[in-house]
Amino acid sequence: MAWGGVALFVMAGFSAIWFSTLKIPSLESFEERKITESTKIYDKTGEILLFDVFNGIKRSIVPFEEISENIKKATLAIEDVDFYQHKGIKPTAIIRAVLVNLGALRFDQGGSTITQQVVKNSILTGEKKISRKIKEWILAIKIERILEKDEIFSLYLNEIPYGGNIYGIEEASRAFFGKKSQDLSIAESAYLAALPKAPSFYSPYKNKEGLEKRKNLVLQEMLRNNFITEEEHDVATKEVVEFKPREDQGIKAPHFVLFVKDQLEKKYGQQVLETGGLKVITTLDYEMQKKAEELAKKHAEINKEKFNAENLALVAIDPKNGQILTMVGSRDYFDEEIDGNFNVATAHRQPGSAFKPFAYAAAFNIGYTPETVLFDLPTVFTANCTPQGVGKDCYAPQNYDNVFRGPISMREALAQSINVPSVKTLYLAGLENTLGLAKAMGIQNLSSANFYGLTLVLGGGEVSLLDITSAYGVFANSGVRVPYESILKIEDRDGNTLEESKSEPRQVLQEETADKISDILSDNAARTPAFGASSYLYFPNRDVAVKTGTTNDYKDAWIIGYTPSLVVGAWAGNNNNTSMEKKVAGFIIAPFWNEFMQTALKSVPIENFVRLPKETSLDLKPVLRGKWQGGDSYFIDRISGKLATEYTPIETIEEIVTGEVRSILYSVTKSDPRGPTPSNPETDSQFALWDYPVQEWVKRQGIVTQNPQNLPTGHDDVHVPEFFPRVEIKNPDQGERFQENDIVRVEIEVNGRFQTASAQIFVNDNFLGNIEAPFTNFSFVPEEVGLTRGENTLKVTVTDVVYNKGSDEIEFDVR
Repeated sequence: MAWGGVALFVMAGFSAIWFSTLKIPSLESFEERKITESTKIYDKTGEILLFDVFNGIKRSIVPFEEISENIKKATLAIEDVDFYQHKGIKPTAIIRAVLVNLGALRFDQGGSTITQQVVKNSILTGEKKISRKIKEWILAIKIERILEKDEIFSLYLNEIPYGGNIYGIEEASRAFFGKKSQDLSIAESAYLAALPKAPSFYSPYKNKEGLEKRKNLVLQEMLRNNFITEEEHDVATKEVVEFKPREDQGIKAPHFVLFVKDQLEKKYGQQVLETGGLKVITTLDYEMQKKAEELAKKHAEINKEKFNAENLALVAIDPKNGQILTMVGSRDYFDEEIDGNFNVATAHRQPGSAFKPFAYAAAFNIGYTPETVLFDLPTVFTANCTPQGVGKDCYAPQNYDNVFRGPISMREALAQSINVPSVKTLYLAGLENTLGLAKAMGIQNLSSANFYGLTLVLGGGEVSLLDITSAYGVFANSGVRVPYESILKIEDRDGNTLEESKSEPRQVLQEETADKISDILSDNAARTPAFGASSYLYFPNRDVAVKTGTTNDYKDAWIIGYTPSLVVGAWAGNNNNTSMEKKVAGFIIAPFWNEFMQTALKSVPIENFVRLPKETSLDLKPVLRGKWQGGDSYFIDRISGKLATEYTPIETIEEIVTGEVRSILYSVTKSDPRGPTPSNPETDSQFALWDYPVQEWVKRQGIVTQNPQNLPTGHDDVHVPEFFPRVEIKNPDQGERFQENDIVRVEIEVNGRFQTASAQIFVNDNFLGNIEAPFTNFSFVPEEVGLTRGENTLKVTVTDVVYNKGSDEIEFDVR
């Protein structure tokens, strides 16, 4: 007990000493301190200042008696109703905050009085530590002993931030309502009292709904504490208050900067952002940004006149590292006519056909091919409806041009953005698979598959331009996702690095699938029937993949295009959700996107997509290889006219497909297209719906199927081993030695049933040359063809006029 008493005595002594040495800094230094320590946001070079968070602080100090009683009451009601009763702190609030934060040993919960907030905002740093909180309590008590309550309240109202560069109630009153603070109404006071808790979040320029709710809370608290009457409460609740337009704050790339500012505020808190002196280097390419803003204004004016589409947005990202290079959220941030400060790049809208590549990618993942044939015919997809469309709420989508094309490959359907085969692709790929893939690629806000149904592939879900542009970056980056980021580096006021960009690439899509999508979306020949050979989507000297999208109600027009090193998404429409003229995205948004891409591509390297050959394996089902004329394949040798064998060369094989013309569900189980042919395809709920229009189409076309009984029964007797060319290398001899600069002459002798056509020469499997019959000598110098000293293999392959092949090889030595 004695030792415990000594410990308490010592602790009390130290506390007393600490308390007595704390000094309140001069109030005149507050304004200067905030300005010198404001956070600055730069472009990626670290040289171009985009925004000084509190550059040009606006503050007008007014005497306490000239401030409206309405704002005083509103502030007390929501911030500190017991202000005039306590001595600087409220023990009950402190105990509550301590209990809430006890587990984390931090003081995220405040319980702060108005006096404490004056201390926190003016004297202490914003760090969330117990020691800082204790200092805050002590200083609050000390200030209460020195200053009168009205003086403290005056400091609070004259210094508190109300958003942006607006400090103090007088400046807030002028900025938001164009009047002096002494003239504020009850409703206006409630709005302003609602702001200090989180000025950026409750800003009337971007979160009117949130601000309205908090304003009503303020009024309720004023009524509850008898600061206003019920009649005054009801009148103020219903009063329509007009906010003045936001003033230009000397900001570059405003939508992007405020996007970054919101991230910083969420991570570091408003106090640090305001006074922490941070230097934030972002990912923005300001030269690219300026061009985008210039073109957005230009093309929005054109679109407004031509298409009733007055707004535009654009996002550019480097898919290799996820860095946001450009973000334009509207044609003009300061354009009040269209609510230009609203950032459409981060808003959620329906993407139309721009979502289709995710369904095709999911289909390719499970074994479908770009050559897979689907029927583009009027089709009902609702299981409880008849194929003729009899039933309730039968879903039967149309194509954008109201044309149906019959059999079409997945390549052509995606490239030309044909709706019916795309809905079929989504069904084959699986809703869950497609939705899961889209989320893995970066589209985060989609709901469950049941919420959308098959409309998902036509843009039934809502996405942001930023998310879908980032997700397309996975296609550009061969299946690797690098999440988008906007900040490269953050330094504190002393130049210490607080955080630095560290990309986290992850393979979320099969590389081969990503390459297939890029191949299709950059295939100008495949999209030409829909867009023309020289559309805004085509870049003659660059590999550019691109997809457009238009919503059914013509409220949104999209385009997302990319190279391996740049992905750019753009949107056109109206912020108020009114429809545009009934034109597809290729007319409305593509010219803007194209002009920006022409400029942006000059700053990125020329890179080509991987071009994958068609799958020609005869083990694949005919429908996966582009054959729709039947389900059974027979292979005929064109020279003998008989059935092909294992010896028949690929050059002479002709495929004949027999059987009925049916929908793909007759040949494949949707989740396992390369597996066994289904024994009872009728069990698939979509089978009858898909097959009926195919049968009707076959009748209208007068198609006669090939009868397998008319096929030959004998087997190819031209391409048999005994007829293959017999080749013998006569020179050089087996094991012969040569110097590196010797001339090696190749002589061969050929015998066979058919006349020889050509010979191919290989050394160590590297092709050296081709000679046509009648053969002449072929020669080479080891040094000139890159041979090193040691043993080498010479091989000669001879092809005859019917494509039979024979070969011979020997070993020779280079000294």
